[in-house]
Amino acid sequence: MKNYIAILGLSAILVGCGPAKPKVDDLAVNNPIETSLDLTAVKEDKVPVIINPGRFTTENVTYRLPRVVQGTYSVSDFGKYVDDFKALDYDGNELTVTKVDTNTWTITDATKLDRLMYYVNDTFDIETNGGIGGEQPFSPAGTNIAEDNYVLNLHGFIGYFDSLKNNQYALDVTAPASFDRTSALENKGTTTSEDGQTMTSSYFAPRYFDITDNPMMYGDLDVEEFMVGDIKIVLSVYSPNGVHTAESQKETVFNMMKAQKEYLGDVNSTARYDIYLYLSDGSETAPKGFGALEHHTSTVVVLPEASSKEGLASSIVDVVAHEFFHIVTPLSVHSEDVHYFDYNQPTFSKHLWMYEGGTEYFAQHFQVYEGLMTNDEFYNVIMQKIGTSKRMDDAMSFTVMSENVLEEPYASNYFNVYQKGALIGMCIDILMREESGGNRSMLSLMKELSAKYGENKPFEDDKIIAEITEMTYPSVGEFLRTHVEGDVPIDYSEFFNKVGLTMGEAEVPTNYIFAGGQNIIFDGDREKGVITFTDMALKNSFWKAQGVQAGDVIKKVDGTDLTLANAQQVIGGMFGWQVGQDITMSLERNGEPIEIKATLTPATAMSTGLIEDENATEAQKELRSAWLKG
Repeated sequence: MKNYIAILGLSAILVGCGPAKPKVDDLAVNNPIETSLDLTAVKEDKVPVIINPGRFTTENVTYRLPRVVQGTYSVSDFGKYVDDFKALDYDGNELTVTKVDTNTWTITDATKLDRLMYYVNDTFDIETNGGIGGEQPFSPAGTNIAEDNYVLNLHGFIGYFDSLKNNQYALDVTAPASFDRTSALENKGTTTSEDGQTMTSSYFAPRYFDITDNPMMYGDLDVEEFMVGDIKIVLSVYSPNGVHTAESQKETVFNMMKAQKEYLGDVNSTARYDIYLYLSDGSETAPKGFGALEHHTSTVVVLPEASSKEGLASSIVDVVAHEFFHIVTPLSVHSEDVHYFDYNQPTFSKHLWMYEGGTEYFAQHFQVYEGLMTNDEFYNVIMQKIGTSKRMDDAMSFTVMSENVLEEPYASNYFNVYQKGALIGMCIDILMREESGGNRSMLSLMKELSAKYGENKPFEDDKIIAEITEMTYPSVGEFLRTHVEGDVPIDYSEFFNKVGLTMGEAEVPTNYIFAGGQNIIFDGDREKGVITFTDMALKNSFWKAQGVQAGDVIKKVDGTDLTLANAQQVIGGMFGWQVGQDITMSLERNGEPIEIKATLTPATAMSTGLIEDENATEAQKELRSAWLKG
């Protein structure tokens, strides 16, 4: 993929257009680092990047791209997407560069350094091709370089000098004039080329953290801007086949954000919040990791384009709500590990139960609290999280897992932060409401911590549980020491009893992929390369009504061929199916074709569920009401 001619051309441009030599006393430490990305000069799917740090007075300097970025708990190694790294002096000559490791370069004779130049490949393409060694970035943390779309998570393009992480950055992004462009960084001005074909937008970042914290999206976008109270929401959607628009999801986002603001109350929020929604069409170069990554004033979201309008709306509420609630933690309440984050060799806080678990709890609880879901729907979410968490190591200390999250056996249990982590939040919420007569909650605790610490003051990792205990009640401290620091599994029935709930067999709501709990209704035959229904499908009321049988081979879903290769994309899209939607499915049974054409009806299954106890005391009912409705 190396295009040496293109590299020589870029070198010639840099030599011909380089600035005059600065005075020796213009130290790099005092200058903004001038950075540019040129989306009009992409060669072989790579964007040229130029870094001008100003004048160094030291002989050797080190430049890095992040190994790990904040909000992710895995290795991304963005340096491995860099090609043809060069350092030029003020006469255009190459300086000696040593590649220390995947993400690190050392430049000698740095007092002569004018600028760095290199090309960056995107990560979306690499996901499909099995990668280029090691782990791949989670899609919402990744990058896209395509003719009509650029996902610019800037940590994938721009690095930092070890000694200059707190320097200001000046960033120019050049792109075709026809492109739409949205950025969480403030646009300081835009200039148009003489021929009107290109536009360069200039941005400013106070320090490297702000480069990593403010993504951008360029290209053929659909953008809606609207106010929710005093917050300006900017919804940018890229739908490669034009299936969805920002306007079609505007009402969903508005209602969700309105409910979140009401739920949060007086928690300080941003004046603007950007949502970058990339819809994956399942093609060879499309991203495969669905979800989102939080930032202080924005989130990058990747979801399947195959979703129905209703299904996409449901996913947005579930995913984007979680990211927005991160404004509470860790963006406001966080430890020193988060505040002084090391992108190369990070240390991790012990408190993922708070950052991800508490946030996921809020993302589900606000929906029942603000009337976006029923009590029974909320109970079903809780039971699904219990079922999933029990499939992982339920006796693993959450604080130990969090602190060692990059290592096994802890890394493979990370997903439990969204399951058991949310359940930990639920238990603390119920305890807080019980102890305070309904006046305090998990949310009020986080507000108190936010007032005590906030965005610019981290807490000490080893002291926060003792502080929470002092701020709340002995029962909360005992719970955290036993079930979060300790390795004792939680007896959830104890907490359900407090609010007058019991667990028993009941006809519970489910979706079109499961038969209650985590009983998936599909199976894959790798030898034959097909996906089939299992006998669990007969326990799902919708599929039972369609007459499916165990062993039926699923050939097509809504006209799309289903294979092992695209099962994640196609079946993942079924998560978004909604009641009232028309669907089709082509099956093969004993060699004979069978066609299903149906309108989706509510799917239920007999499963262990939460039931409101008819014999609950008034005290239990009052606590339940305080928990669910305030």
